[in-house]
Amino acid sequence: MLNDQELLRYSRQILLQHVDIDGQLRLKESRVLIVGLGGLGSPVALYLAAAGVGELHLADFDTVDLTNLQRQIVHDTDSVGLSKVDSAIRRLTAINPEIQLIAHRTALDEDSLAAAVAAVDLVLDCSDNFSTREAVNAACVAACKPLVSGAAIRLEGQLSVFDPRRQESPCYHCLYGHGSEAELTCSEAGVVGPLVGLVGSLQALEAMKLLVGFGEPLVGRLLLIDALGSRFRELRVKRDPGCSVCGSKHA
Repeated sequence: MLNDQELLRYSRQILLQHVDIDGQLRLKESRVLIVGLGGLGSPVALYLAAAGVGELHLADFDTVDLTNLQRQIVHDTDSVGLSKVDSAIRRLTAINPEIQLIAHRTALDEDSLAAAVAAVDLVLDCSDNFSTREAVNAACVAACKPLVSGAAIRLEGQLSVFDPRRQESPCYHCLYGHGSEAELTCSEAGVVGPLVGLVGSLQALEAMKLLVGFGEPLVGRLLLIDALGSRFRELRVKRDPGCSVCGSKHA
């Protein structure tokens, strides 16, 4: 049940017929893994904590650097040098002491990642490198857990939802294959802060839609964001029956 303080705290979203009391209870009972607490993971963690997701699992092995603060809004100047997980826990606890926060402060290997994914209902990939995205995708496919994936660099962003519970859903590997060895990071190519805030906020919204069960999630669709021209474009993405990651799941 929701106590009086929770009813008051979440009253504005409970007023929505798509959420209501039942939806708020689903959020309270949900467990979510956020992989990466940088530019994307910051708004994801802030909004899901504020929304009342009952258990947030926070995974990041990095520490806060001064160069992060231009876009990683869950951290502040006093957090420089701290573990990103500890910095985020401090901020999220201040925002919403009603939720549970589970820390993963070291890099997740294949076994620990599989265990972390199995322990939650949904995963948000907010990492900044292809190898991590591939590993997270494979773990989600194996555990049949929905994955909300976002990325942003320079002035371009993208977002999609991969849901192995749906036979028609592609996985991350269906879309990107083996990626590119020449992939750039934000430290090499740069990125504008509000763009990662926008992508991360949309990731949080997609997560809430999946957890509560309203709206049309971005399954089988890739949302492309052009920040320079303030344009959004959508591409349809089909599952690859021969995909080496998810193909056997639907054989």
